[in-house]
Amino acid sequence: MTKTRPAMRATIANHEFRTVWLAEAQSVLGDQLTTVALSLTVYERTGSALLGAVAYALTFLPALAGGLGLSHLADRYPRRTVLVVTALIQAVFVGAMAVPGIPLVPFCGFLVLARLAGSPSNAAQNALTREIFTDDELYLRSQDIRGITTNTAQLLGLAGGGILVTTTGASWALGIDAITFAISAAALHRWVLARPAAGDGTGTWFGAIRWVATQRRLRVLLGLSWLVGLAVIPEGLVAPLAREIGAPDEAVGWLLAADPLGFIVGVFLLSRYVSAEARKAALGVLAVVPLVILLAFASKPSLGLALVILAAAGAAGAYIVTVGATFITWVPNDLRGGAGGLYRTGLRVSQGVGVAIGGVLAQWTGSAGAAITIAAAAGVVLGAPVAFSWTRVRHENREAQV
Repeated sequence: MTKTRPAMRATIANHEFRTVWLAEAQSVLGDQLTTVALSLTVYERTGSALLGAVAYALTFLPALAGGLGLSHLADRYPRRTVLVVTALIQAVFVGAMAVPGIPLVPFCGFLVLARLAGSPSNAAQNALTREIFTDDELYLRSQDIRGITTNTAQLLGLAGGGILVTTTGASWALGIDAITFAISAAALHRWVLARPAAGDGTGTWFGAIRWVATQRRLRVLLGLSWLVGLAVIPEGLVAPLAREIGAPDEAVGWLLAADPLGFIVGVFLLSRYVSAEARKAALGVLAVVPLVILLAFASKPSLGLALVILAAAGAAGAYIVTVGATFITWVPNDLRGGAGGLYRTGLRVSQGVGVAIGGVLAQWTGSAGAAITIAAAAGVVLGAPVAFSWTRVRHENREAQV
């Protein structure tokens, strides 16, 4: 008898996951809200676009530093405790940002501290979800839901955040955000089971990272995830791309939204119709598909076709959910916090580097479309051997399980 694949609603029915999921969605919305508040506040007070850009860069640095340095806390301490404490810390720092008339330096400093607190929280969420769902299919469906929710929250947060901040003011918006963090902490403490720390306290600070470096199959998964760095290059070039194809100014928002909207659809379709094992089998090919699709920019597409290309590439990019889920599954429970931090940090760094490479290529070629095409072609060339390596790794893993 064929085993029926669980639907998404089966994962949402779990009260523990539902609590962690909603807390994460609120956190993502809050991150977007604080980013908007930061950008508007700095620009309004200084009138400097440069200082606004520098302040915006501060929102990325804590995630990169904390992802490597603080994620280990999710293995050293009980994960529910990590989630509750970090939510309360973020509530305090975001609440401090909400104080009317607060000087810019402490305003930015509190933001950095709040984002740093989010790093062990992210690691704990990833590791705890795997503890909640020991079944591979259910766990992968939970990651599908998280992927859809995160992208939706980012879109809503950026759009609604601007409206909320400009309507009520940054202080009120940040105050609301601080309250939601406090509510999340209470909900996590109330509805998530208390579990002991996954580690025994003897692990070294960067022990998980060193262990991952010794595992060939995990290194291949990291390589598959880093290909996203080249696939996101269009996001950094939407403004010059819109001008290049003769699109109106409002098309910049449409071009930015196309990829995440496509991603949401792609994740839903994979979750609804493809089993976990089939997704793993096709992982190498799926990782290269977004880059193959972006090669279509060589045809100098119209606005309509450009939107279709970006949406299709975003849908194909849904493979990354399976990469992350497989990575966490193949890491021992007592190392999942630190290893997950390495994975997320690598993903963020690859995206940042990719956007920077896209800017250099656009400057060199004088064309955003050409830059996207060159980057996509390079990604296909680089991705092919990684895809072949995944086929070998998966074959070796299956033989080891026999």
